[in-house]
Amino acid sequence: MLVLGDSLSAEYGLGRGSGWVQLLAERLQAQQPPWSVVNASVSGETTAGGRSRIDALLSRHTPRVVIVELGGNDALRGLDLRATEANLDAIASAARAAGAAVLLLGMQVPPNYGATYADAFAAIFPRVARRHDAKLVPFLLAPIAGDTGRWFQPDRIHPTEAAQPLLLDVVWPALAPLLRASVAR
Repeated sequence: MLVLGDSLSAEYGLGRGSGWVQLLAERLQAQQPPWSVVNASVSGETTAGGRSRIDALLSRHTPRVVIVELGGNDALRGLDLRATEANLDAIASAARAAGAAVLLLGMQVPPNYGATYADAFAAIFPRVARRHDAKLVPFLLAPIAGDTGRWFQPDRIHPTEAAQPLLLDVVWPALAPLLRASVAR
């Protein structure tokens, strides 16, 4: 399994081995057969950066499942949403062409970006998922978004270590069917 993400998946501000991707890897060790997880996440990564790296990662690791957790930095930088969507399309397309199932982890932006931008950004993820027959988690941060004081580091962007199991719990219901289907193949 390959996780292609940004700081939310790269353990920004957390102790090594405490992020949701590591918790996922630990949970998957109990599966039959056990899964290995490659965390190719990079803090600050944009969808363009992920697009530039996906082919080499697919070639090197030949994953059966690719989890894409990108887009938040695009929105925080106010990048063109059409480019964000095209990049996510290219990533999902490359993964599918390589024979991998895709799980897309959606993101939302704070309300200070304005409702029009926020709605347009959030709508990208379900469209990309539909086009590529990918599973979708509409908003990775859904269980913690309402309480920035409790679940977020002082920057109010990056989840705390205590929030990581909740993130895994959001990902797991969408991921589990992909795991079963991949084992059945």
